[in-house]
Amino acid sequence: MSAPNSTLRQRSGKEKNKAVVNGDKVEDVIANIYQDVQKKTSREWDYKAALAIITVLAFATRFFGISHPDEVVFDEVHFGKFASYYLQRTYFFDVHPPFGKLLFALVGWLVGYDGHFLFDNIGESYIANNVPYVAFRALPALLGALTVVVVFLIMWESGYSLPACVLASGLVLFDNSHVGQTRLILLDATLVFFMSLSIFCYVRFYKQRHEPFGRKWWKWLLLTGFCMSCVISTKYVGTFTFVTIGCAVCIDLWDLLDINRKGGALDLFTFGKHFVARAVGLIVIPFFFYLFWFQVHFAILNRSGPGDDFMSPEFQETLSDNLLHQASLDVHYYDVITLRHKDTKVYLHSHPDKYPLRYDDGRISSQGQQVTGYPFNDTNNHWQILPNDPILDGARADEPVLNGDLVKLRHVVTDTILLTHDVASPSYPTNQEFTTVPLELAAGERHNDTLFEIRMEQGKKGVPFKSMSGQFKLIHYPTKVAMWTHTSPLPEWAYKQAEINGNKNVQQSSNIWYVEDIPSLPEDSPRRIKEVRKPKHLPFLVKYIELQRAMFYHNNALTASHPYATQPFQWPFLLRGVSFWTQESTRQQIYFLGNPIGYWIASSLLAVFAGIIAADQLGLRRGVDALDKRTRSRLYNSTGFFFLCWAAHYFPFYLMGRQLFLHHYLPAHLASCLVTGALVEFIFNVDPVLDQETASTIASKKDKVTGKLSDKTKRTFQTASDRLKGHSMITTWAATFVVLAAVIGGFIFFFPLTYGWPGLTPAEVNARKWLGYDLHFAK
Repeated sequence: MSAPNSTLRQRSGKEKNKAVVNGDKVEDVIANIYQDVQKKTSREWDYKAALAIITVLAFATRFFGISHPDEVVFDEVHFGKFASYYLQRTYFFDVHPPFGKLLFALVGWLVGYDGHFLFDNIGESYIANNVPYVAFRALPALLGALTVVVVFLIMWESGYSLPACVLASGLVLFDNSHVGQTRLILLDATLVFFMSLSIFCYVRFYKQRHEPFGRKWWKWLLLTGFCMSCVISTKYVGTFTFVTIGCAVCIDLWDLLDINRKGGALDLFTFGKHFVARAVGLIVIPFFFYLFWFQVHFAILNRSGPGDDFMSPEFQETLSDNLLHQASLDVHYYDVITLRHKDTKVYLHSHPDKYPLRYDDGRISSQGQQVTGYPFNDTNNHWQILPNDPILDGARADEPVLNGDLVKLRHVVTDTILLTHDVASPSYPTNQEFTTVPLELAAGERHNDTLFEIRMEQGKKGVPFKSMSGQFKLIHYPTKVAMWTHTSPLPEWAYKQAEINGNKNVQQSSNIWYVEDIPSLPEDSPRRIKEVRKPKHLPFLVKYIELQRAMFYHNNALTASHPYATQPFQWPFLLRGVSFWTQESTRQQIYFLGNPIGYWIASSLLAVFAGIIAADQLGLRRGVDALDKRTRSRLYNSTGFFFLCWAAHYFPFYLMGRQLFLHHYLPAHLASCLVTGALVEFIFNVDPVLDQETASTIASKKDKVTGKLSDKTKRTFQTASDRLKGHSMITTWAATFVVLAAVIGGFIFFFPLTYGWPGLTPAEVNARKWLGYDLHFAK
């Protein structure tokens, strides 16, 4: 991306015109004139007036009727809840980084909210529960309105004409998806605002490239890094903003490395300074800000809460009031225990019924006693933990079980011993079947097959094995498989209980179990008498790394189908939306949907840009140079940068296996609006400052220099000057008004679905099902 410049290319045969004025090349003289005029026109009142109008409209569209509906809407159940947890200092778990949620918590704290409401269900009343929901919604509305302003400023700072600025910002201003997402307690307004602010700051930084390492240069470099850190600290898709800026920086550094670069080559030491400065400003400092928000997150959430189960016992010990550790008991040999799976919450269970001789696919089982997972607690879930030596009554009684010990598990009701062997499980032919065998076989020929190792998560070998806090994997000693279960039920012959099998992938996190209770231990046992424990301390980086692993794991696990999930190829064409909220009595609904007209125009011009680049490259290969140097530079560097921003925020979604929704496309859509505004200027051949005043200014300065030029250069300069004088922006403004009129019409037409008001009749609903949108109340 580059600031506008102006040159005149003169050729005589194969030689360029070497005309000079007072020792300067003609091209440089004209460029200086152009820059002087640009500085003057960049302060013109019309840009400021247009920005003021757009700002007012942005706030009006985002804040209008923001109190409706006065009920919990869609994902407000999550992010409103998280704000309440922050205010209660109760630990929770979420797949997104903390920055955006901390902003909501700050709003709640500022208005004196105590976090008593937990946003449990869509449709719950805010009024009845005395929740300051308008204050919460005002934050994304504010950021959404400022995003429109930033889009205008990006275009302005990039040197585009007023119509281009108005069109790009207008497409965001009157887009229903941007409006709808910024009127609710959701994170996307924060994400999109800081994404756009990152682009703006980088544009300002790049404009300081001729004065490197100056105060302004450093200011805009560091602000770019800070804004990018806010993006990725809101959602991990903020990585795409780093990709955008990173690619632009790499191209810039590659240009600085060129020994033939314009303005002179840099020595390697100076180039190294440029490289290090960018690395520090755009990578190191953003990373430290990113860590800072997690530090705040951990500092606030110091009480036990619903997020405990996602973390290790060591992490949970850092939280006060942790029930898991208050109920934690040392497990001794010969204790009767109940084992529960961490993820599915089923108990390790057995009953006298046998596996069938043959399964549905024809495989033969061992016909041994069934071992299953059962969601309810009963006596068939009781197992006695025994030492690994042959069963001797009382041997090692009252000795604590230690991490790494080899043990046996006796099913109390049927008096059999747990075993797994090289027989395929019912549902997973690659996994081993779990069953039980009589005591005499367990003490004799099947002894080794009944041995299991207690392998506690993040526990040192030899530490006491505990109930509740002692999360562990049960590893079969001879075959090294881990006891595992899953959510798909077994057939009727197992009463549709969960399958227990031996998982060969021992490292899989879903292999984890814990001892929930020790039923054989009397209530008055000294082992149940516990002192009040003080929270332990873990280093920040240990907690941060553990949380990061859990966040990435659960984020990647969001692969289940969803009725409103969409594929990336559907977004540019707006093939479907998402139902946010409905009210049967008034036939009102909020349906998250973009402005189809705006989406289709922006998507079409993305294809147009790709076609223009392809045509230009083909023409250059064939010796056809249809563009002047400055126009090509702006097309490739500035518009190309916006296109890169769109591509970086769009194409990576094709590589993701997780659930995707329309709101994931908002950053890419904003970038497509920038491309649209830039292409309007290119298509209509509008110079950003070539109005009548500019033409007159250049014409007056032209008279002072043309006397020292050759006749041929004078004629070229005169032709260019005449073109500037005669150029009118009427056509450009007309195109801009036509496009915006259509976009505003679409915005108004879908207004009731965006604002949830007023209710629509079936005929009105069906009229808005342009591409078969699954709207409610269509009958």
